[in-house]
Amino acid sequence: MTQIANQTTHTATAAELLTRKPASLYRDALRRLLRNHASVAGLVVVGIFSLMAIFAGLAPYNALEMHSGNSERYPAWQHDDNPAKSGSPEFLLGTDSVGRDVLSRLIYGARTSMVIGFVPMTLIVLLGTLIGLVSGFFGGWIDNALMRLTDVVYAFPDLLFFIIVMTALRDTPIGNLLNGLFLLFCALAIVNWVGVARLVRGQVLSLKEKEFVEAARAIGASNWQIMIKHLFPNTLSPIIVSAAFLVPQAILTEATLGFIGVGVRPATDMGALFPTSWGVMLLEGRSLMLSQPMLLMAPAVCIAVVLLSFTFIGDGLRDALDPRQKNQR
Repeated sequence: MTQIANQTTHTATAAELLTRKPASLYRDALRRLLRNHASVAGLVVVGIFSLMAIFAGLAPYNALEMHSGNSERYPAWQHDDNPAKSGSPEFLLGTDSVGRDVLSRLIYGARTSMVIGFVPMTLIVLLGTLIGLVSGFFGGWIDNALMRLTDVVYAFPDLLFFIIVMTALRDTPIGNLLNGLFLLFCALAIVNWVGVARLVRGQVLSLKEKEFVEAARAIGASNWQIMIKHLFPNTLSPIIVSAAFLVPQAILTEATLGFIGVGVRPATDMGALFPTSWGVMLLEGRSLMLSQPMLLMAPAVCIAVVLLSFTFIGDGLRDALDPRQKNQR
């Protein structure tokens, strides 16, 4: 009886395994991603900074509020013989040269930097994916024309292009939109789509001759339906990984432009949505490196932590979305 019962149990288990719905690719990838401790830590850090950006209005002070008699105060834990310079609990990270709270400016700067990271990334992915799909699928003269355009854009120095655009159009109506953020979005998207386009084109070239594409043609699917419903979903994994690395690249570009003085405009309106950025804070802290080093160190540390977190996330996504990793669990 025991053998019969065990045999019945094994049979039921085998039947259950055969009828069980297989895990989807992305559910399986999510499980592998969550097993990567570095990626999980990166996700937590990015989540914290994202919440900081969303709820920046809850900062102790307005980023542009000046506190008379409190200029260049040290952080709260640092004391000095001069009471006017000694740290105060009111200003945890001290104040800048005109008495603005460094912590509040750091929080508002997170909003600007995170927006600069995600908005251009979205534009870059959309533009690069569209060009890559069209180029790889249609081939011929369309592929040649788009790839020659890609080569031209790729050959132009990115940083030089950003400096030229931000300087030449800085005082125009476009340059004044959102204190220069709109212009920076466009500049980042114009030159950074080439990597995504080449990646998607390569994926499409290897997929368009597959059986599922031929089957879609056989049932009368149009070219655009094949590209959107069949080819695009199969190129999504490398696009997601590429997008994860585009965000820190945009944040670092803004910080670099802000440090040399051609980045986002410092706001003057107390109700501004994006009053400052980490790049602008680096520029302000450069002249106060000795008297108030926290003004330079705080945004530099935040930029480094965010860049490192996105790098961990990108590495984790690349491993999780690689089907070959499935056999290594």
